[in-house]
Amino acid sequence: MVDLPPVSAPLLAAVVLLLGLALAVGALRALARRRADRAYGALVAVDAGRPATLRSERYRLVGRPDELRRLADGRVVPVEFKSRATPPRGPSPSHVVQVRAYCLLVEETTAASPPYGLLRYSDGEFRVRWDERAREELLALRAELMRPYDGRATPSPGRCARCPWFGVCDARVT
Repeated sequence: MVDLPPVSAPLLAAVVLLLGLALAVGALRALARRRADRAYGALVAVDAGRPATLRSERYRLVGRPDELRRLADGRVVPVEFKSRATPPRGPSPSHVVQVRAYCLLVEETTAASPPYGLLRYSDGEFRVRWDERAREELLALRAELMRPYDGRATPSPGRCARCPWFGVCDARVT
């Protein structure tokens, strides 16, 4: 059996007070997040709870955004969460493309164009533009990806050593 030193009443009261304050701050943050979420519309679907798999036969795309929110005007906005902090130069291009693909899928499945998509990092959020230009950029990228590989890769030992596809790439440095 271990003998613990006696704890003074003022010290115990201070610890309980600090724990209570920490819980109160956490609860207030959660309430503030809920209030901010309501500004983005009613929750329609959540990937973890009521997932909404969006499909487009025309574009041969399938995706499941983290959330779908219905705005007051009835349009649906896709929301994508990233657990990391915002990259130093702003949202990653691949994350923007992902949100735009969700916007295209929402447009295809609801027959109404979303005004934007939301990209939330752990320390901030961004509205991803969704308009005719964004649609054209996304469809041009999709068309590029659908073309057969033309052998443009120029392998190098340094680049190939860090590549996650090294084991399966036919253009790698041997």
